[in-house]
Amino acid sequence: MVDAPPLTDRDRAFYEAWAELLSWAQAFAERRDDASFVKIADFPDYIYRMERPYDLPVIVMSASLARPVDRHPVLMLAASPRRAVFKEVVVHPFDSHVYRRLRLSDDGQGLSEGRRPFDRERFEALASSLFHTASEQAPSHA
Repeated sequence: MVDAPPLTDRDRAFYEAWAELLSWAQAFAERRDDASFVKIADFPDYIYRMERPYDLPVIVMSASLARPVDRHPVLMLAASPRRAVFKEVVVHPFDSHVYRRLRLSDDGQGLSEGRRPFDRERFEALASSLFHTASEQAPSHA
């Protein structure tokens, strides 16, 4: 396997922002009975780390927030791998064709959707809204 080039400062900032978004998702799930955080896939860089040192600040490439009762995903989160030229995070409500593409903000401090920062408050509002809708659509287990 060929060694990957070292991360640029901008790439490192992107993956640090991705790790922060994942921490928001984990915290969201820990506070609620109707949500669980599920890791879906690791970065290939981590899987093949025996070939070279692993230098990304997080191993998780994709994850979801799901309903614990049936493990049905409600919100999918995924980041571009190191080899991607244009790095982005996709925030995708599972049963929707609408999704958000986030990139590193111009100042390198977190993710943004265009020029609008995608901060914890925005994430929490989106996730809460989706779980409210999901709980209304969930099959009854009574």
